[in-house]
Amino acid sequence: MSTTAIAREQATDDARVREVDMKLEVIPIPVSDVDRAKAFYGGLGWRLDVDAGHGGVRLVQFTPPGSGCSIHFGTNATPSAPGSVQGLYLIVADIRVARDHLVKRGVEVSEVFHYAAGPAPFGGAVRGPAPDRGTYGSYATFSDPDGNGWLLQEVTARFPGRVAGDTRYPSAYNLAQALRRAEEAHIQHEKRTGRRDANWPDWYAAYLEAEQAGTELPS
Repeated sequence: MSTTAIAREQATDDARVREVDMKLEVIPIPVSDVDRAKAFYGGLGWRLDVDAGHGGVRLVQFTPPGSGCSIHFGTNATPSAPGSVQGLYLIVADIRVARDHLVKRGVEVSEVFHYAAGPAPFGGAVRGPAPDRGTYGSYATFSDPDGNGWLLQEVTARFPGRVAGDTRYPSAYNLAQALRRAEEAHIQHEKRTGRRDANWPDWYAAYLEAEQAGTELPS
């Protein structure tokens, strides 16, 4: 009997079970040299959470800045072949700034690119950021020493339903960028109305909330 079938037989109608959060928090990364991988990810400026060993097993865990999900690697940590993990997304507010940050740390990063027919993988890769820097549209890639592949993706506004009731920013820089976008949108708002908006704090707050939730922006 399959594990899926067993799970279905044991399923419950308890509403508390159906609504339980399931948060992705750790992704195993297969590496061939633990110390080399530790030096690489530490060199990115990622936070070292754990470096522990017991019974022939060593586990190292890092967390990217502002991320709720970590990676871990080590000896006997995963059966996957080193370098076999590809397409790990790192979401950034500014693709050029993020790329420059990695380059300054000695990482070999691709040029910024976008796809001819929208977000990946449609239409083939085209050099340069997405037209008008459209959200979800600009990318850059890099790999760790084993060849595990990472993808930077610029996201400035979320698709509907991606974030609900939880407006937060991982850093002061991300918040400042969001405020700049709100400022520019508010300038256009005042031009359309033909008057100064004295209630601009509420307008900004509504803009920031809507942008993260992927709902209609105030106009």
